[in-house]
Amino acid sequence: MDKIRKALTGISGVPVTPYKADGSIDLAKLSALIARLASARVHNLMAAGNTGEFFTLTMDEVKAVHSATIKAADGKALISAAVGRSLTEAKALARHAIAEGTDAIMGHHPMDPFAGPSYQAKYFLELAEASTVPVIAYVRSDTFSVADFRKLALHQNIAGIKFASGNLMLLAEVIRSTKDAPAIWVCGLAEGWAPAFYATGARGFTSGLVNVFPERSHAIHQALEAGDYAAARALIDDIAGFEALRTKYLNGANVTVVKEALGMLGTDVGPVRLPGVESLTDAERAELRAIVDNVSGKNRAA
Repeated sequence: MDKIRKALTGISGVPVTPYKADGSIDLAKLSALIARLASARVHNLMAAGNTGEFFTLTMDEVKAVHSATIKAADGKALISAAVGRSLTEAKALARHAIAEGTDAIMGHHPMDPFAGPSYQAKYFLELAEASTVPVIAYVRSDTFSVADFRKLALHQNIAGIKFASGNLMLLAEVIRSTKDAPAIWVCGLAEGWAPAFYATGARGFTSGLVNVFPERSHAIHQALEAGDYAAARALIDDIAGFEALRTKYLNGANVTVVKEALGMLGTDVGPVRLPGVESLTDAERAELRAIVDNVSGKNRAA
């Protein structure tokens, strides 16, 4: 458990899922990507997370992503296997990933349109009860009560809460209310939000950018860990446009931007599956190209 909590205070990278021309998963390219991220010292790799297009994958494809990620990381990075959909399916995916050797389970937010907030919290609690490795709760809502969050933070098998809401007042309240809990509160909204989350008491952040520029993600993390907010902001300035592009179309371009940026750097990982945005417009692509060229140039200069 301590190993998992320590990793959560670092960078939780969410790898993309590459596809072949026929639309199937390109496991060779996925393995190469995972090996690169593990060698880049990314602390925690969340296999089949949202940037990995979890909700477009079949159950068998999720299992294949988990297995390939665990094998390719070769123990050089902690692996959190993402599970979700129905509680029955989430538990089944967790059992498979645990058998394959995952270090932790990351429970996706239960997206049922008729879900009650306290029962969504109970979903995570039941997943934690069923898992034989630590669980990370990925909460994409600010509808949970402070009491709900406290139950999650106090559960003996929940290592941390990936808080993916911009409601920083709620985050501050739940952190104040869980000072006696060992769970780690993680910024689930990537680098751009990380300084505000750190100032509120969270540690670590999730990242899709890490697929493209792991060096930049590390530099931001190091600045935040040192309490140098000015340096962190300066580093984020260069990639603010990248993150803004990802939020377009109600976040529908989130994965598209990452995949097209990888393509610009010479790694074709295929398109995004529907209902994600399949491709950027010419204007959006030109904006992304300028950002990629700028950050790439600064990385070379460094």
